[in-house]
Amino acid sequence: MGCGKSTAAKMVAAAGYRLMDSDAMIRDRILTATEVVLAVQERLGGDVLDEAGRIDRRKLAAKVFDQPVELAWLEELTHPRLFALWREELARNDGVDWVFEVPLLFEKQLENWFDFTVCVACSPSQQIARLEQRGIPRALAEQRISKQLPLATKLELSDIVLWNDGSIEFLQSQVDRMMTDISRSRAA
Repeated sequence: MGCGKSTAAKMVAAAGYRLMDSDAMIRDRILTATEVVLAVQERLGGDVLDEAGRIDRRKLAAKVFDQPVELAWLEELTHPRLFALWREELARNDGVDWVFEVPLLFEKQLENWFDFTVCVACSPSQQIARLEQRGIPRALAEQRISKQLPLATKLELSDIVLWNDGSIEFLQSQVDRMMTDISRSRAA
């Protein structure tokens, strides 16, 4: 969160891979499904809905992120639906090269779904600054980050690490190098 995984994933997509953005799928397809809206409303109350009856993600986050039982319930509601959408997309697009953007990849032990994993990392100060620029208050940003595995663990578990404390051009150069290495390994 705030390290640049979306930016790096879009760079990989621009290199010819199809992007599967898990956050967007949750936001646009799962949290808008009638049965999910009704379940969330029943469990967490109508105050997590906006005036149009849609789930307000900020209100939802405020209700669940500091409540482990409620967060686990929400994940049980949404994650199986996400995995079903992944399977649908993969089956519908057999033979396509994919880049998956997956928050909490290691936290949820999802790494075995993929040929290799990439961690986009940056310093904690840079991470907090980026989240604050997005309008996320420091306390909430720190709370969400605290729910994730420590960066050192993610770096150790990842097959590839992109360090994103520099310019966008620096990140692009790392992505380009990674894509070249991937192409070479496929050709070998």
